Amino acid sequence: MVQISPPPHHACRPPPAPLPPTHPPAVTTTSLTNSTTTGPPDAAAGFINDLLDKIPLPRWAVYALFVAGGLLLLLCCLCICVKCCCKGKKKRKRKEQLNLKALNGKTSTALVQPDAEDVDYGSTKDQRGKLLYSLEYNGAQSELTVGIKQADGLKAMDLGGSSDPYVKVYILPDKTKTCETKVFRSTLSPVFNEHFTFQISKASLAESTVVMQVFDFNRFTKHDIIGELRLQLGDVDWNHVIEEWRELGEPAKFEEENLGEICFSLRYVPTASKLTVVILEAKNLKSMDSGGSSDPYVKVQLALDKRKWKKKKTSIKKKTLNPYYNESFTFDVSFDQIQRVHLVISVWDHDAMTRNDAMGKIFLGCDASGNQLRHWADMLSNPRRPVAQWHSLLLAAQVNSTLALKNKIPFTNKTF
Repeated sequence: MVQISPPPHHACRPPPAPLPPTHPPAVTTTSLTNSTTTGPPDAAAGFINDLLDKIPLPRWAVYALFVAGGLLLLLCCLCICVKCCCKGKKKRKRKEQLNLKALNGKTSTALVQPDAEDVDYGSTKDQRGKLLYSLEYNGAQSELTVGIKQADGLKAMDLGGSSDPYVKVYILPDKTKTCETKVFRSTLSPVFNEHFTFQISKASLAESTVVMQVFDFNRFTKHDIIGELRLQLGDVDWNHVIEEWRELGEPAKFEEENLGEICFSLRYVPTASKLTVVILEAKNLKSMDSGGSSDPYVKVQLALDKRKWKKKKTSIKKKTLNPYYNESFTFDVSFDQIQRVHLVISVWDHDAMTRNDAMGKIFLGCDASGNQLRHWADMLSNPRRPVAQWHSLLLAAQVNSTLALKNKIPFTNKTF
């Protein structure tokens, strides 16, 4: 019988427990991770520092340049964005305008009420202001007195938003007399307080019309009309004085006859007793010949105490309605006489075979009115200095009836 001996003592020990899995040391792992993460930024920072060190400027100056460049770049981007937005708005607005122009007036869009701005513009465009006037008739003396009191809210005709208003008054249909107020500078609410008297019979009142026209004065161009009033005298109750405000209306020019304009300068030297008249030019004269032209010349005449005194005339300009003269005439007029003298400027059409025809006339003096009086006053207030101005020509019959010149004054001195 075989006897089995027990295994050796060490063979009966339990097997050793398995060792836990080995991991790399934490220090090693951490060191590797840190070296991997911080390596490139440190290199980039070192590169940038080396680059900045090579720039021959202080570090703060370099930083300031970088900041300024960044701000400039940001500003450029902002401008580009704004420009693109504005361009888009303009395109949309232009497209809307084109769409509005395409309306034929029969669509529902065309029937919509206009904006308030459009309504205001259309209403203020026709506003010309208002005029306070008075009318009084004296049947015993057959005199009609027209009073021009004041105006208010006149339309601005000058670039500065104001006007230089004056009022012209005449009676239709005869229009034998035209009166003008003084000119008021730079105002839309002038106070005139002037009265004008017209000789008219009571029987003629029913067929007559008084016209009051408000003008804007311009020294070197044609005067612009602001508005006018036309009153049928046959509809007026003459039992009492009429005084009322009325809105100015659009001027009617059907009875106006344009005779042209003339420009001349005046110069008076009191110490030398010299009055110098320079006839410069005329324009838009009335055609007197069959060919649609004229042969104009200008006559310059002085009247003392309403008596014909001295006269001179320019050369004749052939076949023109816009003659240019630039001719000077000097008269001996003392300071005492300058207060009583009238200067009559008339334009004539020369005819070789027939009598010369009057094309238009005006007169100036201390008792003139309107623009003529202002020109004369400017000459007296500026001695030794020429004062030039344009004047609208009037009918010769109208000036003659107003001035009522008498026979030539019996002086022995020569007129030329």
